[in-house]
Amino acid sequence: MKRKNIVKLVPLSFFALLISMLLYSCSSSKSTVKLNSDEVKNIVDSSRFVFVAERVNPLRGASRYLTSRYDVVVKKDTVNCYLPYFGRAYQAPMDPSKGGIQFTSTNFSYNLTAKNNNQWEVSIKPNDYQDVQQLYFNIFENGTASLNVVSAHRDAISFTGHIERIKQ
Repeated sequence: MKRKNIVKLVPLSFFALLISMLLYSCSSSKSTVKLNSDEVKNIVDSSRFVFVAERVNPLRGASRYLTSRYDVVVKKDTVNCYLPYFGRAYQAPMDPSKGGIQFTSTNFSYNLTAKNNNQWEVSIKPNDYQDVQQLYFNIFENGTASLNVVSAHRDAISFTGHIERIKQ
């Protein structure tokens, strides 16, 4: 008698699991602002944009989607970086509460290179923050972008996401 009850519950629990996965996938979908290639070009040329990270690709380990908002805000006079970090660190931070890649730089170099197929490479080198040596952005005409972060005391890490206009 118990076996019959268990056999009846298996399809019901499979159905409930299927419905919950469907509802979760619908609720976690991200809405992004679609930009055309002229808008992306203007944003990149103005040196004022926000890179929103959606996926992290550590050097060691599996890539994963990010569930919170992490971004890099680039302005002509300031770079504000707020990103997570997954990987091997070769030197412990002095302040353990400052995990991830978090800094604000006001002294940096900004190099923009236009590629032939509506793609731009932006290289930012902070001069007043020694833990991060370089930020390399690859920005595509549809607004999607990737970011490679080269650190002095950590493994390199990359992110994929999109760029947005800075809200006034």
